[in-house]
Amino acid sequence: MLEIIKAVIIGIVEGLTEFLPVSSTGHIDLVNSVIHLHESANFTAMFTYVIQLGAIFAVILLYFNKLNPLDPRKTKPERRSIWVLWSKVIVAVIPSVIIGLPLNDWMDTHLHKPLVVASMLILYGILFIVIENLYRHRQPRITNLAEIGFNTALFIGLFQALSIVPGTSRSGATILGAIILGTSRYVATEFSFFLAIPTMFGVSILKIGKFLLTGGSFTGQEWAVLLTGTLVSFVVAWATIKWLLHFVQGHDFKPFGWYRIALGLVVILVLFL
Repeated sequence: MLEIIKAVIIGIVEGLTEFLPVSSTGHIDLVNSVIHLHESANFTAMFTYVIQLGAIFAVILLYFNKLNPLDPRKTKPERRSIWVLWSKVIVAVIPSVIIGLPLNDWMDTHLHKPLVVASMLILYGILFIVIENLYRHRQPRITNLAEIGFNTALFIGLFQALSIVPGTSRSGATILGAIILGTSRYVATEFSFFLAIPTMFGVSILKIGKFLLTGGSFTGQEWAVLLTGTLVSFVVAWATIKWLLHFVQGHDFKPFGWYRIALGLVVILVLFL
């Protein structure tokens, strides 16, 4: 029962932080340093990634109509525009595949450390505040998803590739990059959601495959822990996405920047004391 409670806690953290620009991996690493799942190391490493599927399914269901090019009720131009959007998303994923896949295991082994997470939290917190201040009077040139070109999508993907460093935040890097490239906050946020779908599906498949290939197998308790974390992540992410879309229509991202800096400083203080 205690393991299920831990899975609920981690699922809540994942659902809250996957799409907020505060680093879900960083937060889960910090939570794992306090509450340890009493499962194998291989299962725990896989679990913290695979429960992200819950958050991804929340995006899929919330945006199913907007992202479904096979809906017969849509006109041909509408279906074509959705296929074009998916093409841009795939283009944006390419840098993560090229950069992230070869470095994934090395990053997991060497950089999933509290000091690295804290440093990245602070660095990107500062960047959010600086960029928002620099661009506070600028009118975005891209105000809807259709205006994102393939070159812009590729560059947003390059920003996403930076998130392989724990504590950076996949959504934070893509949103920050999209804003720098001229999108509105709302468009940057939505494109970050869509970019997460193939990215996190790919990562989850990679982690499950690695778990199974290294001799892992699921016990009844591990299935229960994994499904609990994923379901909780789904429910919490659903509410978080709806809140974030409302928030960005009237606010900038500086509060997240200040939060990141404060959390990073607390982590460093705890480490040294």
